Amino acid sequence: MNKAVASTLCLLLLLGVTACVHDDSNRLQKQFEQGLAAQASATEALRSWCDLRGLAKPAQMTARLVRGADMLPPTNIQQLLNVPAGDPLAYRHVQLMCGDRLLSQAHNWYVPSRLSAQMNRQLAQTDIPFGKVISSIGFSRHPVTSTRGRDPACPAGTILANRAVLKNPDGRGLAMVVECYTTANLR
Repeated sequence: MNKAVASTLCLLLLLGVTACVHDDSNRLQKQFEQGLAAQASATEALRSWCDLRGLAKPAQMTARLVRGADMLPPTNIQQLLNVPAGDPLAYRHVQLMCGDRLLSQAHNWYVPSRLSAQMNRQLAQTDIPFGKVISSIGFSRHPVTSTRGRDPACPAGTILANRAVLKNPDGRGLAMVVECYTTANLR
Protein backbone atom coordinates (compact mmCIF):
# COMPACT_ATOMS: atom_id res chain seq x y z
CA MET A 1 0.00 0.00 0.00
CA ASN A 2 1.46 3.37 -0.93
CA LYS A 3 1.71 6.32 1.48
CA ALA A 4 -1.11 8.31 -0.15
CA VAL A 5 -3.61 5.43 0.19
CA ALA A 6 -2.51 4.76 3.79
CA SER A 7 -2.83 8.45 4.69
CA THR A 8 -6.28 8.62 3.13
CA LEU A 9 -7.43 5.52 5.03
CA CYS A 10 -6.11 6.93 8.31
CA LEU A 11 -7.87 10.24 7.68
CA LEU A 12 -11.17 8.50 6.86
CA LEU A 13 -10.87 6.36 9.99
CA LEU A 14 -10.17 9.43 12.13
CA LEU A 15 -13.14 11.32 10.64
CA GLY A 16 -15.37 8.32 11.26
CA VAL A 17 -14.38 8.17 14.93
CA THR A 18 -14.96 11.92 15.30
CA ALA A 19 -18.40 11.58 13.68
CA CYS A 20 -19.31 8.73 16.07
CA VAL A 21 -18.29 10.79 19.11
CA HIS A 22 -20.27 13.78 17.79
CA ASP A 23 -23.34 11.56 17.14
CA ASP A 24 -23.13 10.13 20.69
CA SER A 25 -22.85 13.63 22.16
CA ASN A 26 -25.88 14.83 20.16
CA ARG A 27 -27.87 11.76 21.17
CA LEU A 28 -27.01 12.32 24.84
CA GLN A 29 -27.97 16.01 24.69
CA LYS A 30 -31.30 15.14 23.02
CA GLN A 31 -31.99 12.58 25.75
CA PHE A 32 -31.16 15.22 28.37
CA GLU A 33 -33.46 17.78 26.73
CA GLN A 34 -36.31 15.25 26.52
CA GLY A 35 -35.95 14.48 30.22
CA LEU A 36 -36.23 18.17 31.07
CA ALA A 37 -39.24 18.66 28.81
CA ALA A 38 -41.08 15.73 30.41
CA GLN A 39 -41.16 17.29 33.91
CA ALA A 40 -42.84 20.38 35.36
CA SER A 41 -39.96 20.62 37.84
CA ALA A 42 -36.45 21.11 36.45
CA THR A 43 -35.16 20.06 39.88
CA GLU A 44 -36.90 16.69 39.63
CA ALA A 45 -35.76 16.26 36.01
CA LEU A 46 -32.15 16.92 37.07
CA ARG A 47 -32.44 14.51 40.02
CA SER A 48 -33.72 11.79 37.67
CA TRP A 49 -30.93 12.56 35.16
CA CYS A 50 -28.31 12.49 37.92
CA ASP A 51 -29.62 9.10 39.06
CA LEU A 52 -29.85 7.68 35.52
CA ARG A 53 -26.30 8.76 34.63
CA GLY A 54 -24.83 7.85 38.04
CA LEU A 55 -23.46 11.37 38.51
CA ALA A 56 -23.74 11.14 42.32
CA LYS A 57 -24.76 8.56 44.91
CA PRO A 58 -27.31 9.33 46.19
CA ALA A 59 -28.81 11.47 43.43
CA GLN A 60 -29.89 14.30 45.72
CA MET A 61 -30.31 17.87 44.52
CA THR A 62 -29.35 20.93 46.54
CA ALA A 63 -29.59 24.60 45.65
CA ARG A 64 -26.56 26.66 46.56
CA LEU A 65 -27.74 30.27 46.97
CA VAL A 66 -25.77 32.87 45.02
CA ARG A 67 -26.01 36.21 46.79
CA GLY A 68 -25.07 39.66 45.57
CA ALA A 69 -25.44 38.93 41.86
CA ASP A 70 -29.07 39.95 41.38
CA MET A 71 -30.25 40.33 37.80
CA LEU A 72 -32.90 42.67 36.55
CA PRO A 73 -36.06 40.81 35.58
CA PRO A 74 -37.01 40.45 31.92
CA THR A 75 -38.89 43.52 30.70
CA ASN A 76 -42.07 41.50 29.99
CA ILE A 77 -42.20 39.74 33.36
CA GLN A 78 -45.34 41.55 34.62
CA GLN A 79 -47.19 40.36 31.52
CA LEU A 80 -45.79 36.81 31.65
CA LEU A 81 -46.78 36.38 35.31
CA ASN A 82 -49.99 38.42 35.01
CA VAL A 83 -48.91 40.62 37.91
CA PRO A 84 -50.12 44.23 38.22
CA ALA A 85 -47.39 46.85 37.94
CA GLY A 86 -46.05 47.70 41.37
CA ASP A 87 -46.73 44.28 42.90
CA PRO A 88 -43.46 43.09 44.44
CA LEU A 89 -41.42 40.31 42.91
CA ALA A 90 -38.67 38.39 44.67
CA TYR A 91 -35.48 37.08 43.09
CA ARG A 92 -33.48 33.95 43.81
CA HIS A 93 -30.30 32.86 42.03
CA VAL A 94 -29.11 29.34 42.75
CA GLN A 95 -26.64 26.77 41.55
CA LEU A 96 -28.32 23.36 41.39
CA MET A 97 -25.94 20.67 42.52
CA CYS A 98 -26.13 16.89 42.39
CA GLY A 99 -23.44 15.75 44.76
CA ASP A 100 -20.44 17.94 43.92
CA ARG A 101 -21.50 18.51 40.29
CA LEU A 102 -22.91 21.84 39.19
CA LEU A 103 -25.71 20.89 36.77
CA SER A 104 -27.54 24.19 36.44
CA GLN A 105 -27.67 27.82 37.40
CA ALA A 106 -31.19 29.17 37.79
CA HIS A 107 -32.57 32.67 38.04
CA ASN A 108 -36.07 32.75 39.57
CA TRP A 109 -38.31 35.80 39.75
CA TYR A 110 -41.40 34.89 41.74
CA VAL A 111 -44.55 36.41 43.20
CA PRO A 112 -44.28 36.11 47.00
CA SER A 113 -47.97 36.96 47.53
CA ARG A 114 -48.91 33.78 45.62
CA LEU A 115 -46.87 31.54 47.94
CA SER A 116 -47.38 30.63 51.58
CA ALA A 117 -45.36 32.32 54.32
CA GLN A 118 -43.52 29.02 54.92
CA MET A 119 -42.58 28.74 51.23
CA ASN A 120 -41.28 32.31 51.22
CA ARG A 121 -39.19 31.58 54.34
CA GLN A 122 -37.75 28.41 52.79
CA LEU A 123 -36.84 30.24 49.59
CA ALA A 124 -35.13 33.03 51.52
CA GLN A 125 -33.34 30.95 54.14
CA THR A 126 -32.62 27.44 52.86
CA ASP A 127 -30.87 25.52 50.11
CA ILE A 128 -34.05 23.68 49.09
CA PRO A 129 -34.58 23.94 45.30
CA PHE A 130 -37.45 26.18 44.15
CA GLY A 131 -39.39 23.34 42.49
CA LYS A 132 -39.26 21.28 45.65
CA VAL A 133 -40.40 24.18 47.84
CA ILE A 134 -43.48 24.87 45.71
CA SER A 135 -44.24 21.25 44.72
CA SER A 136 -47.34 21.05 46.95
CA ILE A 137 -49.00 23.74 44.80
CA GLY A 138 -49.22 21.34 41.85
CA PHE A 139 -47.69 23.88 39.48
CA SER A 140 -47.35 23.51 35.72
CA ARG A 141 -44.48 24.58 33.50
CA HIS A 142 -45.00 26.69 30.37
CA PRO A 143 -41.89 26.98 28.15
CA VAL A 144 -41.08 30.43 26.77
CA THR A 145 -37.82 29.64 24.94
CA SER A 146 -35.23 26.89 24.76
CA THR A 147 -31.83 27.60 23.24
CA ARG A 148 -28.96 25.21 22.68
CA GLY A 149 -25.94 27.04 23.96
CA ARG A 150 -25.80 30.23 25.95
CA ASP A 151 -28.54 32.72 26.78
CA PRO A 152 -27.43 36.28 27.66
CA ALA A 153 -28.36 35.52 31.30
CA CYS A 154 -26.17 32.40 31.39
CA PRO A 155 -22.46 31.88 32.05
CA ALA A 156 -19.96 30.50 29.57
CA GLY A 157 -20.09 26.72 29.28
CA THR A 158 -23.89 26.62 29.11
CA ILE A 159 -25.10 23.82 26.82
CA LEU A 160 -28.82 24.61 27.07
CA ALA A 161 -30.79 27.63 28.28
CA ASN A 162 -34.49 27.37 29.09
CA ARG A 163 -36.90 30.15 29.97
CA ALA A 164 -40.25 29.15 31.40
CA VAL A 165 -43.21 30.40 33.42
CA LEU A 166 -44.45 28.31 36.34
CA LYS A 167 -48.19 28.61 36.99
CA ASN A 168 -50.47 27.49 39.78
CA PRO A 169 -53.51 25.29 38.97
CA ASP A 170 -55.76 28.31 38.37
CA GLY A 171 -53.37 29.61 35.70
CA ARG A 172 -51.84 32.52 37.63
CA GLY A 173 -48.10 32.93 37.21
CA LEU A 174 -45.92 31.95 40.16
CA ALA A 175 -42.46 32.42 38.71
CA MET A 176 -40.37 33.17 35.66
CA VAL A 177 -37.22 31.06 35.46
CA VAL A 178 -34.07 31.20 33.37
CA GLU A 179 -32.18 27.93 33.63
CA CYS A 180 -28.60 27.52 32.43
CA TYR A 181 -27.53 23.86 32.09
CA THR A 182 -23.83 22.99 32.25
CA THR A 183 -21.59 20.55 30.41
CA ALA A 184 -21.46 18.44 33.60
CA ASN A 185 -24.80 16.98 32.50
CA LEU A 186 -23.18 15.34 29.48
CA ARG A 187 -20.12 13.83 31.18
